[in-house]
Amino acid sequence: MSKSTSSKESANPYAEWFEQLRAEYGDQLRQMPLPDGLPEHLHTLVLSRDEEAITLMLKLAWQFGAQAGFAAGQSQNAEPSVPRTRNVQA
Repeated sequence: MSKSTSSKESANPYAEWFEQLRAEYGDQLRQMPLPDGLPEHLHTLVLSRDEEAITLMLKLAWQFGAQAGFAAGQSQNAEPSVPRTRNVQA
């Protein structure tokens, strides 16, 4: 990594965050398999410099992750469902 790239990335909070995640979880993530064909497809996109397709993949991953996180948060905040009973008066 060149010196100018390094200083440019350090000014970007997302770059810093991704580097922190890579340092913290890199080993685990390297062991995580991706769907068949995806690594090869991504490699092809990188070699062809298809930033539009790569950006689309990132946006989809970000959106799916955000939705999963939101759903997980909602289920944690949900009160347990308790069957309602009717009070019957005689």
